[in-house]
Amino acid sequence: MKLTRSRGVLMHVSTLNGDFGCGSFGKEARDFVDLLADCGYGYWQTLPFGVPDEGGSPYKSYSAFAGNPLFIDLPTLADEGLLTSDELEAERAIYASDERIYNCDFAMLTETRYALLRRVAERLRRENEPLARQICDFCLEHPYVDDYCRYMSRDRGDEELFFHRFTQYEFLTQWWKLKRYANEHGVGIIGDIPIYVDVDSADVSSYPQYFQLDSDARPVTVAGVPPDYFSPEGQMWGNPVYDWDALRRDGYKWWLDRLAWQLEIFDGIRIDHFRGFSAFYGIPADAKTALEGRWYDGPGMDFIGRVAQLAQDKLIIAEDLGVIDDDTRELLRASGFPGMRVFQFAFTEENSPHLPHNYVENCVAYSGTHDNTTLLAYTLELDEKTRSEMLSYIGFYGDGAASGDAVLRTISRSAAALVIFPIQDILGYGCDTRMNVPGVALGNWSYRVTKPQLDSIDRAYRRELGRVYGRLGGYTPGK
Repeated sequence: MKLTRSRGVLMHVSTLNGDFGCGSFGKEARDFVDLLADCGYGYWQTLPFGVPDEGGSPYKSYSAFAGNPLFIDLPTLADEGLLTSDELEAERAIYASDERIYNCDFAMLTETRYALLRRVAERLRRENEPLARQICDFCLEHPYVDDYCRYMSRDRGDEELFFHRFTQYEFLTQWWKLKRYANEHGVGIIGDIPIYVDVDSADVSSYPQYFQLDSDARPVTVAGVPPDYFSPEGQMWGNPVYDWDALRRDGYKWWLDRLAWQLEIFDGIRIDHFRGFSAFYGIPADAKTALEGRWYDGPGMDFIGRVAQLAQDKLIIAEDLGVIDDDTRELLRASGFPGMRVFQFAFTEENSPHLPHNYVENCVAYSGTHDNTTLLAYTLELDEKTRSEMLSYIGFYGDGAASGDAVLRTISRSAAALVIFPIQDILGYGCDTRMNVPGVALGNWSYRVTKPQLDSIDRAYRRELGRVYGRLGGYTPGK
């Protein structure tokens, strides 16, 4: 896909404002689409939609195909007659405190929201047989989604199976309505795909032959990365790595089906850790640290060529950050996919490719990603020499804490076809709104924005910036 010069905003659905402890696919999401359209932004980029782990991480999910039930909008269920007004108000009361307005309480959400959705599902199953049958048929028509439903309900009976089928049906029904609304307002949605899946997942359970496991179905080798600018000691992610030989023998069917599904529910996708398709870093499962790992050959162009053919005119962004070698650069060039540039990495080396004057057209430029601190925090945390160099580069000579808008302007005037800014950077917020600290298991992913904060964004000013830098709109449905 040839990118049109445009802009987007990075914000996960969970970050949206609302009364029920977590962002959802309801009115607040449509209001956010309206905000993007009014500002002239052509894209909304999210994090992965998978069912998160107990820490809320969307990058560790129980399925590469299923969606997060926490995104189901409760007022929509009430409008559909599936939820009573008393149940709705009781759930609203649970999340009325300031702490739960500004942050997702994943432990509380898992306890209360799932309990509520179970009651709704069982009531529907008893009282509306035609819809219950429609829900079951829907899941059976999407077998990878049904793999997840069966995996999560194993040995727990038909009631549990129907609960998971109900949540997936409602998730997708609500999502497709929201996506259609966004597209009709000139906003495309970019999803995110983690390269790996969790060992505790329907994917590993249903397709163990595609992973490096021992006879007890435990990982022999796990994924991670060596030391880089995110982690000086490397990261040991713990995900099982793929058996690429087995995948190749089956024509990469599981992977291509996964990508086809994501390209069906999104207008484009970012593939995390593109380096892993050139060579992946494997660590013995019993290792103490990531330093004990080594590089193994990935599937290369044999696989990526099929991905490019599958994508056709859909956008695929290759996350090419971290330790990148010439083989990965050549694989990215051959694929035709745009890579990533991140301003917060611009001053880590001489003449860095992340300096805006070095951006090529076929790239997507970010002020920061979900793994970075916010732009304000980055500026304040720089050593004095680097901060002075950065401020000189962007032509800003005032208080560094007020330089964020100048950074966004500098990125916007670059050659990059698409620029994407986290919502925190547009708002100018500090480190307390950071989404994730890599390598830290707890305390991440919980940040939420409020309606007054979103309302504070000057829509006319943001739209004018889009006009000045030739980045108004950019997404056209069907192209």
